[in-house]
Amino acid sequence: MATYKEIFGTNIEVLASDPANPVTGQVWYNSTDNVIKGAAATTAGAWATGGNMNTARSEICGSGTQTSALAFGGEAPPFTGATESYNGSAWTETGDLNTARAGLGGIGILTATLAFGGQTGPANVGNTESFNGTSWTEVNDLNTGRSAVLGSAGDTTAGLAFGGYEGAARAETEEWNGTSWTEVADLNVAKYGMGSNGTQTSALGYGGQNSVTNESWNGTSWTEVGDLNTPRGYTGGAGVDNTAALAYGGGNPIPTAEANVEEWNGTSWTETTNMSTARGRFASSGTQTAALASSGYITPTDSRTTATEEWTGAGSPLTVTFTDS
Repeated sequence: MATYKEIFGTNIEVLASDPANPVTGQVWYNSTDNVIKGAAATTAGAWATGGNMNTARSEICGSGTQTSALAFGGEAPPFTGATESYNGSAWTETGDLNTARAGLGGIGILTATLAFGGQTGPANVGNTESFNGTSWTEVNDLNTGRSAVLGSAGDTTAGLAFGGYEGAARAETEEWNGTSWTEVADLNVAKYGMGSNGTQTSALGYGGQNSVTNESWNGTSWTEVGDLNTPRGYTGGAGVDNTAALAYGGGNPIPTAEANVEEWNGTSWTETTNMSTARGRFASSGTQTAALASSGYITPTDSRTTATEEWTGAGSPLTVTFTDS
């Protein structure tokens, strides 16, 4: 009988842990688990259990990728500045925000994140802080302080903040240039508690507690596009631009939690595999094909969870274990 090396020209790798980004068809021996594993292409998106957060909270914000993420702020209660980093398997506490708050916006990567807006108690603030991988530094505030999970897109050198709540639903949009915020064109429909993703020149804002409208940003103005199939607020959002997005979780009506998941292809939303845990007001990170959902509000227990889920989109490599049965 031919050996694996004779067929494929290489031996099976021996690894102490699964590779972070395996390619479809890759095979390895996990010496810790004592099993042979491989990466197979998924035919449908799937959710898997990740490491639990240290502090359960709602209206928390997230940034980064599925395997290198940051989660910060929220309501435990009380309002908190707690910050945790994720390495793809476990959460670690790191430096807290200077201003404890919930319902804030955030953009960037694990070692370079911007946090802005939020609720500190009776007040909605415009406070903006920059994270360098270790600690937070206060920088220039938003022009309009607001909370209730305002829309967020971009990074620490070119960001976008839109919508939110301050006395009523807001439509204001502001651009961040790495130093300060500048007001630009408003949303067509004022909204808060929406899902969002993208860049400063290609962003999406979808759903919301007071609106089902989906709007697309081209760097200059907002255009109404196809709505979500399931209206809801406080949904998670992940995606690289306004042509590809994942909307997951949320609630309708608030504070009901949902597990519904939809994918955006640049034209319309399609329902796909539900989350394992229905939740809203959680930290979301990543892309349409590799997203993260952490902590958040769950029902019917009306409580907050530490649970984390990881999304692998259709066609992406998914780790499987080989057996002799």
